[in-house]
Amino acid sequence: MLTACTATPEDSYQGYVEGEYTYVSAPFAAYLAELKVTRGQAVTAGQLLFVLDGEPQAHVLAEAEAAAEAARAQADNLLDARRAEEIAGLRAEVSAADAAVELARSRLQRERDLVEREFVSPARVDELQSQLEQASAQRAQARAQLALARDPLGRHDEYRAADAGYRAAQARVEQQRWLYARREATAPLAGELVDTYYRPGEWVPAGQPVTSILPPAGRRVRFFVPEATLSRLHPGQRVAVRCDGCDATLTATIDYISPTAEYTPPVIYSRDSRQKLLFRVEAVPQASDPPLPPGLPVDVLEADR
Repeated sequence: MLTACTATPEDSYQGYVEGEYTYVSAPFAAYLAELKVTRGQAVTAGQLLFVLDGEPQAHVLAEAEAAAEAARAQADNLLDARRAEEIAGLRAEVSAADAAVELARSRLQRERDLVEREFVSPARVDELQSQLEQASAQRAQARAQLALARDPLGRHDEYRAADAGYRAAQARVEQQRWLYARREATAPLAGELVDTYYRPGEWVPAGQPVTSILPPAGRRVRFFVPEATLSRLHPGQRVAVRCDGCDATLTATIDYISPTAEYTPPVIYSRDSRQKLLFRVEAVPQASDPPLPPGLPVDVLEADR
């Protein structure tokens, strides 16, 4: 009992063990089909963690593949000459346009004769002149379409646009394939599986963590130092770490010192006296030391003191 009541050394700093977790999330929204792990177990890199219901994503992938196939067919069609039936139809349009031009020209000439003989108003000539010009423009358009159908190289710009549409559709297919493949989530690294946040059958929103992993190097010692003693610490310096129930003093190396002061956080455990403004310092535990659980309160001492 006397040992347990021993006071904390006055030259130590209060702190705790912090865990840096890796969260494995769902890449798309779906029901959780299977959960392959349990809390507290050790997992290896690449181990299957959970499986999402992939049926809705499979339909999205099939839709993207169909759209890409249609875009490819449209682009390929522009590389070939038109079918004989299409060309025949375009020839008929040209013939009809030629006949319309000749009819408009004939009417215009007849009305001009009548105007000279003062049988009709000159305004009628202007109207027929406009009709002739319109028929001529339509004939030029029909002839251009026929020439384009006979020469597939003349549709080069159309093909480039269609090919760009196909490549965009194919990119969407690859994106959906990537998502569908990740319906089975694996561990990105080895460590302890700390927690699971959903059970099979529950709806998992996109981007929400389903499991969390604490890697062996994911533990840090976080402690707070008064301004008066901050100058004695620097990155790379080794510190001693003590905790209740620890068999021996552990070692950690400082790798971060906060550049600004902060108010004493409420998680710091009680002491008879402490300064109001402290600086946060973080240290990496020595890999050979036993791992400490996150949240464990510790006392940190300068190694040379």
